[in-house]
Amino acid sequence: MPTDNSSHPQAVRTADPAEVAAASAEERSARVAVTLFPLLILAGGALALFFPSPFTGLAAFINPALMLIMFGMGLTLTLPDFALVVRQPLPVLLGVVAQYVIMPLLGLGVSLLLQLPPALAAGVILVGCAPGGTASNVVTYLAKGNVALSVTMTSVSTLLAPLFTPLLTLWLAGQYMPVDAGAMALSIVQIVLIPVVLGLAARMLIPGLVDRVLPALPWVSVLAITFVVIAVVSGSAEAIFSAGLLILLAVVLHNAGGYLLGYGAAKLFRLPVPSRRTMAVEVGMQNSGLAAGLAKTYFAPEAALPGAVFSVWHNVSGALVAAFWRRSSK
Repeated sequence: MPTDNSSHPQAVRTADPAEVAAASAEERSARVAVTLFPLLILAGGALALFFPSPFTGLAAFINPALMLIMFGMGLTLTLPDFALVVRQPLPVLLGVVAQYVIMPLLGLGVSLLLQLPPALAAGVILVGCAPGGTASNVVTYLAKGNVALSVTMTSVSTLLAPLFTPLLTLWLAGQYMPVDAGAMALSIVQIVLIPVVLGLAARMLIPGLVDRVLPALPWVSVLAITFVVIAVVSGSAEAIFSAGLLILLAVVLHNAGGYLLGYGAAKLFRLPVPSRRTMAVEVGMQNSGLAAGLAKTYFAPEAALPGAVFSVWHNVSGALVAAFWRRSSK
């Protein structure tokens, strides 16, 4: 991944012309995908909300779709992406700690503030306990942040998810609903860790083939996440109609608080402006598709709603934040 002044996640890893061309194509694809992503998510969610019947049987395919997304994330990684942990351990450590401290506690705080019903509270907290969102890297790039730091933070928080997500969920959401932390950890290993490692291995073993498919990966992720949202929303359409505004308010507060506190934490430790932007985006944007899938499996259908709504909103807000920061020096 590039440094603060480079153009895109894949742009400066190598001087090989084929890889540079692939990176350029991936950049163009990612730009279009991240722009249209909120629109596709909104369209899919609306379709499932108003016409749920054709989609009610899709719930069984949520986890395979999430595994596909994580495999795609692994394909975008190389071992040098993790070198930043050694070269600049403080910002990486700060970012990961912020990820697993700020968002879980914010989720609990929002749940208490709005006095959410148990299932919704558990869902909001689970979103907070999830690792960083895969779209955060592209949003960071568009916001002129430190993309190398963004990729490393997302990768490390994702690899730590089998440990921290179930433990934090048990601690904070256990007061609302029973939490089988062991089973949840095993699910995260299967859904997240194994596909990411397989994708990373494929990038190492067949780099030429992977470079050719990289431009399509943003669209694969977009379609897969849209599928997850449709599957979740269609199974809980009635609950959304009864509590939609409350869920949206909880998601907006959670997401905005993550941006503000993430930026504030980076500023407190005097990180440069590009790294502050990265921290804000990484903390504010969650792997909410994973949270929705886990909530539907281990809680109740209603508990998956915050994750589904977050999947829509954080991409809308991320695009707005990126557009603002591209025109700002702070």
